[in-house]
Amino acid sequence: MNTIFDALWVEERPDGSFRRTIVQRATADLPPGDLLIRVHYSSLNYKDALSAAGNRGVTRAYPHTPGIDAAGVVVESAVDEFKAGDEVIVIGYDLGMNTPGGFGGYIRVPAGWVVRRPTGLTLRESMAIGTAGFTAAQCVDALMQHGVDSGEVLVTGATGGVGSIAVALLSKLGMTVIAATGKPAAAGYLHSLGATAVVARDEVDDRSGKPLLRERWAGVVDTVGGNMLATALKATRYGGAVAACGHVASPSLELTVYPFILRGVTLLGIDSVNLPIAARRALWARLAGAWKLDVLAQIARDVALAELNPEIDAILRGQQQGRVVLVHPTL
Repeated sequence: MNTIFDALWVEERPDGSFRRTIVQRATADLPPGDLLIRVHYSSLNYKDALSAAGNRGVTRAYPHTPGIDAAGVVVESAVDEFKAGDEVIVIGYDLGMNTPGGFGGYIRVPAGWVVRRPTGLTLRESMAIGTAGFTAAQCVDALMQHGVDSGEVLVTGATGGVGSIAVALLSKLGMTVIAATGKPAAAGYLHSLGATAVVARDEVDDRSGKPLLRERWAGVVDTVGGNMLATALKATRYGGAVAACGHVASPSLELTVYPFILRGVTLLGIDSVNLPIAARRALWARLAGAWKLDVLAQIARDVALAELNPEIDAILRGQQQGRVVLVHPTL
């Protein structure tokens, strides 16, 4: 089988700049793998935007097709575990980083990267969640395993993909959610997802230099990193925990050890890229069942491949709200 399909193509110009175009590719051009999957949906994450902008910390070699998320139907299988016609989800591992990703109509990947679509989620709903929402669920799961089940829980970068799902999921689970954002106009959106209160970004970005702040947070989902993460740690209550999953502000963390040795605060590092497949399947099952969100329609909106470029620019400028789902033609 050799099928032609459309794909976003990121290539480097002679002057070192990068351009994005839509090109036709062939399934014969895809790398070897156990499964050939026709992609019905993908979604836009910050890492995709970095890859699409030529960031070699994400993607080493160009030209390249980004898309770290994909949901679709198996077309060809070289393993017994999957067969043609199976509906599947692929997020993480090397998809969309150095392996052609979900911004193309087909992907070919190892079977060990693939999760069968759980009953309770459609393919489109799985991409409304995508890597961003899955990461948010990991953060919430880590906080709950630590014992955070009451008190105020702070979510930073709350209007983004991770933040939006985190706010909605924490609220569904009965938490008191405080959503921090630099977008005052988004307060209504955050309240609609279940935020108890919305605070300005400056209120959780302390610049005083104090080693500790007044105890407030039972737990934190931090999507931003940098000084905001440091501020969150310094204001977390005794025995509380902070789940850190992003570094859009900065990868640096400058603070004393006092939150850890005087208040027993725990910093939980969250990685969705290399999470073992068994844990991945279990969390997807929860997102399709007890943790299924009824506000996904408010969080996610659909775009076609031809509409993706401005969305990439918007997420790089920090202007994206919620989730963007890429819809591929399925005729």
